[in-house]
Amino acid sequence: MRAPASIGVISDTHGLVRPQAMEALRGSDLIVHAGDVGHPAVLEALRALAPVVAVRGNNDRGAWAESLAATELVDVAGVLVFVLHDLAELDLDPKAAGFHAVIAGHSHRPKLERREGVLYLNPGSAGPRRFRLPVALARLRIQAAGVEAELVELEV
Repeated sequence: MRAPASIGVISDTHGLVRPQAMEALRGSDLIVHAGDVGHPAVLEALRALAPVVAVRGNNDRGAWAESLAATELVDVAGVLVFVLHDLAELDLDPKAAGFHAVIAGHSHRPKLERREGVLYLNPGSAGPRRFRLPVALARLRIQAAGVEAELVELEV
């Protein structure tokens, strides 16, 4: 049996660290940022809460962003989570690769679905509001039964 783990998932902060997002992520064992971080201070703030895995988004530029990979594979107690910024750039079959979940941001639209047993999660954007889209993030819970997720809309 694997130990339960709580993963906070955030994306498209575009340099903005909202207090509501920090509060919602408090208690996470790990935080995943799915790109468009916007500024290294965002990652520093998140690291004050938990270890952080982040990928580079299409708006992440400059020397600080070069250290971020385009994709990351996170292994939490044998549960494989693939992270990239733009789902349209996914160039492999997650089920065939043995991934349990795929996390992507970019669209600013929160979305949670399962396809062929793989969880696909877009946490939405926790940064500046875009159009009338919600300001949101997500939580992943990894347990013996597998991986579950919930979307969290932030009151801003």
